[in-house]
Amino acid sequence: MRRSTTAPKRVHPVDEVLPPGKLAVYGFQHVLAFYAGAVIVPILLAGAIGLSERELIHLINADLFTCGIASIIQSVGFWKVGVRLPLLQGVTFTAVSPMIAIALAAGGGTEGLLVIYGAVIVAGLATFFVAPFFSRLIRFFPPVVTGSVILIIGIALLPVAALDAVGGGSHPEPGNARNLAYALGTLAVIVLIQRVFRGFMATVAVLIGLVLGTLVAWALGDAHFEAVGESAWIGVTTPFHFGWPQFSIAAIISMIVVMLITAVETTGDVFATGEIVDKRVGREDISRALRADGLATTIGGVFNSFPYTCFAENVGLVRLTRVKSRYVVAAAGAFMIVIGLIPKAGAIVAGIPHPVLGGAALAMFATVAVVGIQTLSRVDFHDHRNVVIVGSSIGLAVFVTVQPDVATAVPGWAQIIFGSGITLGSLTAIVLNVVFHHVGKDFGPAVVGAPGTPTVRLDQVNRMSREEFVATFARLFQGPAWAVERAYDRKPFTDISDLRSAFQEALFSGSQEEQRELMGFYPDLGGDRVALGEEGEDSVRDQSTAGLTRLSETEHEEFEQLTAAYRERFGIPLIVCVRDVEKREHILRDGWQRLANSPAQEHAAALIEIAKVANHRFCDLVAEANPIHTARARAFGGDR
Repeated sequence: MRRSTTAPKRVHPVDEVLPPGKLAVYGFQHVLAFYAGAVIVPILLAGAIGLSERELIHLINADLFTCGIASIIQSVGFWKVGVRLPLLQGVTFTAVSPMIAIALAAGGGTEGLLVIYGAVIVAGLATFFVAPFFSRLIRFFPPVVTGSVILIIGIALLPVAALDAVGGGSHPEPGNARNLAYALGTLAVIVLIQRVFRGFMATVAVLIGLVLGTLVAWALGDAHFEAVGESAWIGVTTPFHFGWPQFSIAAIISMIVVMLITAVETTGDVFATGEIVDKRVGREDISRALRADGLATTIGGVFNSFPYTCFAENVGLVRLTRVKSRYVVAAAGAFMIVIGLIPKAGAIVAGIPHPVLGGAALAMFATVAVVGIQTLSRVDFHDHRNVVIVGSSIGLAVFVTVQPDVATAVPGWAQIIFGSGITLGSLTAIVLNVVFHHVGKDFGPAVVGAPGTPTVRLDQVNRMSREEFVATFARLFQGPAWAVERAYDRKPFTDISDLRSAFQEALFSGSQEEQRELMGFYPDLGGDRVALGEEGEDSVRDQSTAGLTRLSETEHEEFEQLTAAYRERFGIPLIVCVRDVEKREHILRDGWQRLANSPAQEHAAALIEIAKVANHRFCDLVAEANPIHTARARAFGGDR
């Protein structure tokens, strides 16, 4: 029988099912990182609308139970529901202020709670059905928006971690040396484990830090678990425990607005997680994630909980541990269902001291900000519009984060936006991106320019005829212009990076005969024609960086011998991107070594060097068009 030679399909790390032991440990680590954020919403709500302690306990159990269901829906998924990424679901902080306002308007207590649940159920259904339409707006979420949103999420969460580190919201003690020691000690343990260990130990660094920090605090009398003995073993949450939901048009509209804002945050979290796990996020992914949000929110309204969204805290944990499997989050969901059904288990987790949790959160939340910075590294900051978008959104987000009382200066309906740095910053990035990139005349970034000549901007490049385009960019390559002509066919260009990529892709798409013809037009290294300027100013600029236009007689002879031997061996000139080489001796050494290569390998090497030369020449065009930005970059060490 003929044996199949087909290799097994490689499973993406996101879809990998880990052994049960690892699933349990990693999943429980997510629960510990998530727990404090999960229960804070019912605690805040209960205190504000006048619920009893027994009612609060039921809200916490219901919250955890529904969080588990929602996380499994989002990570495992079914049909077109669930993004199937390691995203854990939790109650959104954005809903706190609107829910308090809704409940108080209805008289507070359980009566107000019923109106909240009516609004939550309808808003969840609305989100579920609107998800496909919202996902079509993905073109309004380029890296300048998603990077800003992810960075804002990380920055806005850091004060939450800092508050925990000094004792928590109810009893903050910034001057307490023990709190500082617990927080910094926990952080130090996490960092030390990441530095010293590899593999499994490194991935559970946060869990180990939390356990060790809690044990030390317990030994010193600062961690208390009396609530464990007082809690019941079983606490089942039942649908509509507080009564049938009540429906109010005003409350429903308010909650739908909350869910639209939450959709923006979810979109940012999905993009952040996609970056972390190296999986491309598309329109359908956003649609599935938002359907899961909507379904989980509706389930929350039925099971006495609240609106759900992806939790950025656990996005940071995925980044920190590098464990990408979505089934780890599903395991965390199973743990939360169990904890929601067993109040004693929840009481154990609740015994983790705030400073210990804060120390771990500092590491996790900061890594979310780092993902945002990585995303923004792909943004074209030669385009001043992007500078304005990023700067304004981050500035406003930090403003309302450090001055939360500013929300009281605006009308009630606007407090939903001004009450959250994440919400305000995210909406600012989205709106400014639309204003600068999608509304009115798009001037675009400067692409080509020189002293005494008009600057050519990206929108002008997109309107050029083929002849104008070739005349403008022909200098990127020596000789024939077929690569530039094919780059023209890739219009319109969305940004400078897109234009740059078009030239590179066009170069490598040429036939071998076209590429070989192009190679023949590149001058010899250190040749007299370059030094005399007969090969053009770009060639002079290329070779002068390593002093090849100022060779001594001996050096000139060495380069002549090398280039002649190379032409005889391969039939093309020796092409080297001189700007990437520090010393002339390195060019000579590497050139002689390349003579031992095959013709096919040298053909590929020559193409890569031509692409590098073209990239440097393209950077020259952009730098000449943006002299102020270039001077500033050089002044601060940013010029490469």
